[in-house]
Amino acid sequence: MTRRCLVLSASMGAGHDAVAGELARRLRAHGHEAHVHDVLTLLPAGTGPALRVFYRTAVRRLPALYTAIYRVFLASPPHGAQALGPQAHGAQALGPQAHGAQAHGPQARDAQALGPQEPRSEALDPEAPPHPDALRSGAQAGPGRAAAARADTSPLAALAEGPLRALAARYRPDVVVSTFHLAAQITGRMRERGTLGVPSAVYVTDFAVHRGWLHPGNDLYLCVSPGAAAAARAGTGRRTAAPGPVVPPAFHAVADAPPAEPPDPRRPTVLLSAGAWGVGSDLPRTARALVRHGMRPVVLCGRDEGLRRRTARVPGAVALGWTHDLPALMASARLLVDNAAGQTAVQALAAGLPVVAYRPIPGHGADGVRHMAAEGLSTTAADLPSLLAAVSRLVPDGPARGAAAARGRALFRDDASVLLAALA
Repeated sequence: MTRRCLVLSASMGAGHDAVAGELARRLRAHGHEAHVHDVLTLLPAGTGPALRVFYRTAVRRLPALYTAIYRVFLASPPHGAQALGPQAHGAQALGPQAHGAQAHGPQARDAQALGPQEPRSEALDPEAPPHPDALRSGAQAGPGRAAAARADTSPLAALAEGPLRALAARYRPDVVVSTFHLAAQITGRMRERGTLGVPSAVYVTDFAVHRGWLHPGNDLYLCVSPGAAAAARAGTGRRTAAPGPVVPPAFHAVADAPPAEPPDPRRPTVLLSAGAWGVGSDLPRTARALVRHGMRPVVLCGRDEGLRRRTARVPGAVALGWTHDLPALMASARLLVDNAAGQTAVQALAAGLPVVAYRPIPGHGADGVRHMAAEGLSTTAADLPSLLAAVSRLVPDGPARGAAAARGRALFRDDASVLLAALA
């Protein structure tokens, strides 16, 4: 049966839009209708652009301010729903603060689940117990009961409720799915108040599930990893699933194809990601160190032309602006150096590339990097020598590289769009 799906995204960087677009593509491929809408346009005129400018400026220019805002209004309590302690899923780190533990996850399986299929039976088990660390704070989540405080976004959510109700009346969806945390607060509030008459799902794009994502009014939480699903379940008491990240099939095809011919056989290619906005800390210096280490660094500068020009002056480095051909770049690369645990990181996992986190961006980026590493999906480098050590270990073919690639691909378990359509 054809379902009508309303997908709410937000033009904050490119990650949320990328997930929303791929979900819509999959839904349409399965014979459903999908409409993607930017939740920022539901706010009063000028509010959405102002939020975007403030966020971009704070992350790029005022990291201490953004970190403080994140800690006060969004971050989970230190011992809250998502654990990073000794029982976390295989923390892996390099440098003075290394945990020394390396997870060996399930065997890699075909990550691409894009055809018609039945959802995994355990994926939507409402009684599945939270991860033991998820209850470290003593909060016991259950159906209809939230274990973690929610972010206070009620003024913004209230302002958007009327426009979303009108949008739903016009589009008449069978299910609404949010890929941005403010949208999750709006739909959760409306479901709780009875002003949204169809199920609402939330696809959490982050490894670190901060309070802004959590609202017990939503019917289903889909997450990128088991740890994130445990946090969402503990924080809302609602059904959760961990189908894995949502990335286009072109990235999975990279891992399935024979290795591409390297651009420079003498210097392995290492990608450095700065996101859509070119947010990074001293990327030219990192690129210079990788060149001295015998690598060919390719720096993805996003839409920051100034960063691209500065990095292009590093002899031996390649500086690229915004690119739509990331699968081809990953096909010729050996590793990704990441700073946010966002969409580029999970695209690298799908492509079979090891991920090393280095100098993460503040707030949600730093939290996401910690949680991604805690689940054994990346390596964290505390300093430049640790980064170079990780490069030396993970770039050549061998057990370390193979294990990292297998853990990454095993994360892709189910097709989130199938679970969404089943909710309608």
